Parts: sequence; structure tokens; C-alpha cells
Amino acid sequence: MIWARHLKLFTKLGVVALALGALATSGNAQNAYQGKFTLPTETHWGNATLPAGDYTFAMSSASSQYRLYIRGERVDAIIIAASTDDRAVANHAQLNLVDIADVQTVQTFDAPELGLTFVYLTSTQKHVGHQEARQKTAAQAPPATKVSENRTSIAVRAAGR
Repeated sequence: MIWARHLKLFTKLGVVALALGALATSGNAQNAYQGKFTLPTETHWGNATLPAGDYTFAMSSASSQYRLYIRGERVDAIIIAASTDDRAVANHAQLNLVDIADVQTVQTFDAPELGLTFVYLTSTQKHVGHQEARQKTAAQAPPATKVSENRTSIAVRAAGR
């Protein structure tokens, strides 16, 4: 009977010790990659629309999904890369944007500290389709002849791994 009480007490203490250890470990978790950037204009990135302003980003681990946590003054977003490329990494961290139908869109994110370029889906087809749909309802609108794709880069101040 006394043995059963001691076993129950040791079991409870063990569970509490494991829980405290797990909390301490999660509290010390560090980001694999983090940094800052400034967007001069409203920009589309994946499914998010980010207004002009200063942002910080963090990637909790350099593994499978390559999920970026973006934090700004007016908006927070979680962006997931469509794919990665390790062949064409720039010398410094940067966001590479394309102008698709007058909309700035992040196409790639060069992260030389990780040895990767993250590739994001752009909505070229969505914008062209949206313009065509408007043209069908408004007969006076001239047909869209071409989607412009001007490329620009935005410097990223990476804080390392």
C-alpha cells in the first residue's frame, strides 16, 4: 500500500518535471532565419497583400515547408514558398518583385545565408483573367494587350540563422 502511494507520487513528479522541461525548451527555441525589409508600395506576396511599410520576418526552421512569418505595423501574414532553388542564390538577401498588371508581386526571396532562393506563386493568370472578365461586362473597355513584367529588388537585412 505504501509502495503504491510512492509510485503515484513519483509518477506525478515525473510528469511535472517533463512538462517544465518542455516549456523551458520551447521558450528557448530560436528562429532559423530572420530579418527586416521595407516595402515602398503595396505588394502581393503569395495570398497576402502587404501595404507599404517596414516589416520583420522569421522562419522557425529551415526545413520542409519554408514558412515565413511576416510582421508589420498594420498586417501580419504567414507566407509559404511554392518551391526552393539552390542553384541561383544571390550574394545578399533580397526580395525579387515583378510588376504584373501594375501590381508589385514577390516572385522570389534570395537567402544566401541558407544557400536557398525561395520561389513564390505569382497571380499572372488571375490578373489577366480578372481583366478579361471586366472587359466582357464593360463593352467600352479596350482589350488588354499585354501584361507588363518589370523586375525590381528590395534589400533584406538578414539577422542570420
